[in-house]
Amino acid sequence: MKNNYLAAQRIHNQQIYNPQFSEPENVIKHMVAMQAQDYAGAKWAIALRTHNASEDVIEQAIRDGKILRTHLLRPTWHFVSPQDIRWLLTLTAPRIHAINAPFYRKFGFTDALFNKTNELLTRALQGNKQLSRPEVLNLIKQAGIATDDIRFTIILMRAELDQVICSGARVGKQFTYALLDDRAPVTPLLTQEEALAKLALGYFKSRGPATLHDFANWSGLTLTDAGIGLELVKSQLINDVVDGRTYWMPDNTIDLPSLKTKAYLLPAFDEFAIAYKDRDALVNPKYLKQARHVIFDPAIIVDNQVVGNWKRTVKAKSVDVHLNFFGQLNKTQEKTVGAAVSRYRKFLFS
Repeated sequence: MKNNYLAAQRIHNQQIYNPQFSEPENVIKHMVAMQAQDYAGAKWAIALRTHNASEDVIEQAIRDGKILRTHLLRPTWHFVSPQDIRWLLTLTAPRIHAINAPFYRKFGFTDALFNKTNELLTRALQGNKQLSRPEVLNLIKQAGIATDDIRFTIILMRAELDQVICSGARVGKQFTYALLDDRAPVTPLLTQEEALAKLALGYFKSRGPATLHDFANWSGLTLTDAGIGLELVKSQLINDVVDGRTYWMPDNTIDLPSLKTKAYLLPAFDEFAIAYKDRDALVNPKYLKQARHVIFDPAIIVDNQVVGNWKRTVKAKSVDVHLNFFGQLNKTQEKTVGAAVSRYRKFLFS
């Protein structure tokens, strides 16, 4: 009962069950930030939470700058709204710098050197220009700055954290970078407490039921800062105690018996798995051993629980979806999985 209760509420609040949004950028606003290092999978994660959104529609939203991609939170790549990117970076960048500090020292980076690379990028991208990763690499090399090992990656991440660059529109399959000032509006500065409260409320409303430890793990914040954020928004949430743990959520809980049998093909790193420190509630208890890589493997969800994994082989005009079930499904469940596969095909080729 515990598993089904927690997972069902989460799948509802994450907008996977009965999504309410028609525009992909509104999904991002609701979710605050969505992990996006697996770019193709992350676009599908948005589509799962949107009414009838095709890959082309989501790619266009990214191209138009309605959805941005950058490093923040833990850190890793995330999709984020232009309206939220600045306060999220301001809040989470200090923690990321602390994580990255040993690499800064190891590879000889100083504030002066980062200032130089940031200035190079600013000059090169002025006037709404967008440069591909190889073009940016060439720019840095021409300035006589070492880019071997992971130095180039560090330079780019630092420019993102310093709010100099973010993602631009893709050119073919090449990712590009643009100036953040050209892609995101200047927004009012938030105090530390305001930012903590905003992040906490967004997290628990979109991912509840969740614990304080879940929030700290997802956000990359210290447990102390995460606790401050939660304390500031408790009055706007409800809570429930399950197995001695306090779970926080929006006041819109759903009646489990009213849920129809549904199935979903979730991508790897989907927020349904990545957003929680304790992920056992997502998996049918019979399959905990098989699903030990639930974060990294694309997952088959039936009745709100992981029951298998899947992979795809994309061809010119079609896609083969290979399903691996951990156990036997009944006929109704098999039918819903078939509908989930059809939905994925439609996403790619509609």
